Amino acid sequence: MPAPMPEKKFDVINLDPFPAHSGGAAERRQRDADALRTIAEDAITDARTDSEIAREFISHGELGEKSIANTQKELFRFLTWCREEAGKTLRQLTVADLNGYKEFLKAPPQDWISTTKWPRSDPRYRPFSGPLSDASRRQAMIAVKGLFAYATQTGYLRRDPAALVKHVKTASASRITRYLTPDALELALTVVATREALTPASIRRRERDRFLLTTYIHTGARLSEIVGANMGAFYTEGNGRWWLDVLGKGNKPRRLPVPPEMLAAFRQYRAAFDLLPHTARSDDTPLVLSSRGESLVRITDEAASDALKAIFAAAAVAADRLGDADMAATFRQASAHWLRHSMLTNHANNGVQLKTLQETAGHASIATTAAYLHKTDNERHDEILASASLGKEFP
Repeated sequence: MPAPMPEKKFDVINLDPFPAHSGGAAERRQRDADALRTIAEDAITDARTDSEIAREFISHGELGEKSIANTQKELFRFLTWCREEAGKTLRQLTVADLNGYKEFLKAPPQDWISTTKWPRSDPRYRPFSGPLSDASRRQAMIAVKGLFAYATQTGYLRRDPAALVKHVKTASASRITRYLTPDALELALTVVATREALTPASIRRRERDRFLLTTYIHTGARLSEIVGANMGAFYTEGNGRWWLDVLGKGNKPRRLPVPPEMLAAFRQYRAAFDLLPHTARSDDTPLVLSSRGESLVRITDEAASDALKAIFAAAAVAADRLGDADMAATFRQASAHWLRHSMLTNHANNGVQLKTLQETAGHASIATTAAYLHKTDNERHDEILASASLGKEFP
């Protein structure tokens, strides 16, 4: 008989959340007594393998779609490392092993890396696109520590070595620096509004992208909050004020003020898709539509991000033509999330109360919002330079 095919190094590990109702632990213990011999008799888990306890962990919380996807990614990396690098199961891992995984994330081996994002089912898939930053390593270890805590609390594990592993330290910036000035935002809007569009599809794309850019500039919403919304979330209560409802982190609802510029961009965008200027609250048509074809299909977060990056790239070229090398360099670094920083920074510097911005941004702590306030720093900078110039008048 031919020898069995060896397991592929990055074979898919099923980390899909369990359905709400699954078989009981007692039933599995009776069916798979050998597999469960190391699990406590009074365990409150259905899991019999490391991947199953990971699936339960992902299922047990009220995580949003994006949080589930991120946790799946981190635990796939970790469980693959356990199998391929450590050669151990969860219950065999030590504190030293877990600290070793923290170091592994700094510089994964080359055969774990691919700069192209292949689907997990593709043999060319690799878990990493390169070494992780300290912030990314911290998030990775938070997922791992969460899994161990859950496995211990449910009785799947008898001990929690991850509790003795320190979090990855990250440098915390006292001020947000990744933002675009009002002049830069104005240039970006001009670039997308004047983009050549000669076909219905290119017109739809131009108006969609203009609406997308305008919306992020004026709301400071997270990328997924706008992409995940529906047309019916755009509404007025009849008093001249327009709102956009979004779901933030933890599925917390927020409503965001809509200024006239954003409303105008919304109407022009809908017209490009042959839609009426207004819609009903019950309209579940996706808010951000694909410009390809006639069907009304929601684009992905990645597609929205790519659309904004294309605008920034064109704006960088425009800034270079204007002789503003600093602005061009900023555009080349910018990402979609910079628009959130930009909205909060520019409003904070214009004197909008931090409490108002905190509620608009959906920040849990006002200290997070305060990081966007640059006005006092700018005033301090100007005072010091003014004093220095006065000092030159004295011998």
